[in-house]
Amino acid sequence: MPPLIHPTAVISAEATLADDIRVGPFALLEGPVTFGPGCVIGPHTHLSGPLVVGRDNTFGAGSVVGGPPQHLAYRGELTAVVIGDGNSLREHVTVHRGMPIGVGPGTGETRIGNGNLFMVGSHVGHDCRIGNHGVYANSTLLGGHVETGDRVLCSGNSAAHQFCRIGRLALLSGVSACSKDIPPFWIIRDVNRVCGVNVIGMRRAGIPQAEILAVRRAFKIICLDRLTVPHALTRIEAEIDDFPAIRELVTFIRGSKRGICGPGDFHPSGEAAAA
Repeated sequence: MPPLIHPTAVISAEATLADDIRVGPFALLEGPVTFGPGCVIGPHTHLSGPLVVGRDNTFGAGSVVGGPPQHLAYRGELTAVVIGDGNSLREHVTVHRGMPIGVGPGTGETRIGNGNLFMVGSHVGHDCRIGNHGVYANSTLLGGHVETGDRVLCSGNSAAHQFCRIGRLALLSGVSACSKDIPPFWIIRDVNRVCGVNVIGMRRAGIPQAEILAVRRAFKIICLDRLTVPHALTRIEAEIDDFPAIRELVTFIRGSKRGICGPGDFHPSGEAAAA
């Protein structure tokens, strides 16, 4: 299939485009940008390099990808955005490049995995690390250096503070925020309030029922049994460490630098559905 590029699009001489790319009206591809096969670039997009994009990605109208980081220490250095395969970035999504290596905790790039859906107006800040097959609903805000695991669901108008981590299959409810790490499989609402385990999301991901029950038991030990987090983890490892999901949960919590949304933040409200 030959490329289909609208005559009003402006494309840098440094661009490397797959043969079947589609570029809409008034799109601007600026600097060293590389796009794999099957990509569709909508009208009025602004995509700036260094930007490396895999195959079968879609960029909605007005999306801005590869803009400079929103950071006072940024001085125009050359940093990058790297995007995998099969992502959909809808209208007015913004993704910023990383901070330079050697400037604070700068990593030099912002990286997005495969198969993610970024709905209208969502934002990925500098130096983020986004996993695979996540859903980031309308106006989701991810601050700088946020890391998300696979199949994360951030609901509409939710926000993650800079440097937070969101574990695999975690769910951040609508109009909610986290300033601490969200362990895998947990549901958060309001600000850092823990309200349950993402049972439906785990089932949809094919996790066996016995493993789901083990995660629910671990959740109870951490959030309901009035133990310190280190004591709770020791008990979990002694009693229910036979499941991969439990080891993933414990490893994530032990690796937290910001602390987790945990026992002091528990607020029961049922176990909501996930993507």
